Amino acid sequence: MLNIALIGAGRIGAMHARCIAAHPRARLAVVHDPDTAVAEAVAVAFGAEVVSDAQAAIERADALLIASSTVTHCDYLERAAAAATPALCEKPPGLDIARVNACRDALARRSDARVQLGFNRRFDPGHAALQARTAGGEIGRVEKLIITSRDPAVPPDEYLAVSGGLFRDMMIHDFDMARFILREEPVRLFAAGAALIAPEACARAADVDTAMVVMQTASGALCHINCSRRAVYGYDQRVEVFGEKGMLLSDNCTATQVAHHGAHHTAARPPLHEFFVERYADAYRLQLDAFVESVDNARAPSPTFEDGRRALLLAEAAEQSMRSGRWAAVNFNGDRLSGD
Repeated sequence: MLNIALIGAGRIGAMHARCIAAHPRARLAVVHDPDTAVAEAVAVAFGAEVVSDAQAAIERADALLIASSTVTHCDYLERAAAAATPALCEKPPGLDIARVNACRDALARRSDARVQLGFNRRFDPGHAALQARTAGGEIGRVEKLIITSRDPAVPPDEYLAVSGGLFRDMMIHDFDMARFILREEPVRLFAAGAALIAPEACARAADVDTAMVVMQTASGALCHINCSRRAVYGYDQRVEVFGEKGMLLSDNCTATQVAHHGAHHTAARPPLHEFFVERYADAYRLQLDAFVESVDNARAPSPTFEDGRRALLLAEAAEQSMRSGRWAAVNFNGDRLSGD
């Protein structure tokens, strides 16, 4: 039984706690959160112990799940590596590329450092099948990838203030999906954004709530990502790959696949899932299973810290392009970006 320590017991942390408690080969051993009441609520619900010191949590468990605020991720990853504790860390690895690069260097100095980045969408059954069938050549050479990612509502001001912005917080998943599916790195991108839904909130956070990004790989394949902080019909998640021999689509999920045809509706379906916890429930479960397997069998985990770093570089390139109105070149081997 793998004893897991949870750092961060907010909404996403509580969801991870449920996944750990339901796993047949894992146990939630200890919980740490600066908010003791939040930590105690999760610990009581799943039979874990609350610890007031994060270092104690890291050292008293077989593995670590980091679900704390993003700005703390690199610190906890470095501390986990120093204790030789494998870690599954929520995305992104950080908000500042210089800090993330420093963390990368610190992890590289330890041969026993094992980090899995929480890009759970790679484990979604539909998205994973689409990626495997694309890689298997079912639609031939990939020419276009279209990713639609729309949240049901704009988050509160306090969340926006620390999120790092739409590209780092929300579209980071889509940057990773693009790399995962294309299996070829983007070399340049162009981004446009606007505050169309909550302009006052966006102004306070110096952010946008609506954005589109076009990326191009060295072979010429194009990827289009469109994001919105609001979709009145629910959590909209679609991935389409178009190639020389056809198209593959991983579509939205609903509670059932039953469609109603009647006098006032044609093919009416149940509403989309409310948000990410419901939509990606299977993905979170399978992500944890992959982490447990990697720890139990001493295998390198995936997605890696480097996958997180590269997604963050794409987010920074998108931010740069949107601000400048120009294409941005992406160099994954460097620490800085340059405009075309």
